Amino acid sequence: MFVTAAPSSVYDFKLKSIEGKAFSLAKYKGKKVLIVNTASKCGYTPQYAELQKLAEQYKDKVVVVGFPANNFGQQDPGTNGEIKTFCEKRFGVTFPLSEKVSVKGDDIDPLFKYLTEAENPDFTGEIKWNFEKFLLDEHGKLIHRFRSKTTPLDPAITANL
Repeated sequence: MFVTAAPSSVYDFKLKSIEGKAFSLAKYKGKKVLIVNTASKCGYTPQYAELQKLAEQYKDKVVVVGFPANNFGQQDPGTNGEIKTFCEKRFGVTFPLSEKVSVKGDDIDPLFKYLTEAENPDFTGEIKWNFEKFLLDEHGKLIHRFRSKTTPLDPAITANL
């Protein structure tokens, strides 16, 4: 992932899909975006099913974007292709997935550095585990952040869509 200038919003980040194609969150302007750091071998992995259901049920209001990461307990060791296949076959995932990224540490992806430092009414700081969620408004501003235990269809999330 790369950024050409100091970012002023999430729309400034250039990303790569799990298929290796460039994309930008700017294409989702006008909709809320739920960014989630995901993993394939975690106790929270079944949240993929709820993320897919949320993406389908609220498709006119929100876009879910998953970011596979291997930062916690080495719970996403697979290649991008293996992760994509797992998500599609096991959970029917059709929402966008990025290439595998690092969400903490010295090699933290710039988007996640930005998100973990961005002001919001909930909390800032390092991601603690897989499946933390960042809810952005229609203008790309972080409006809420949720820890892993908050499931995708929890009213704390859906009430904000």
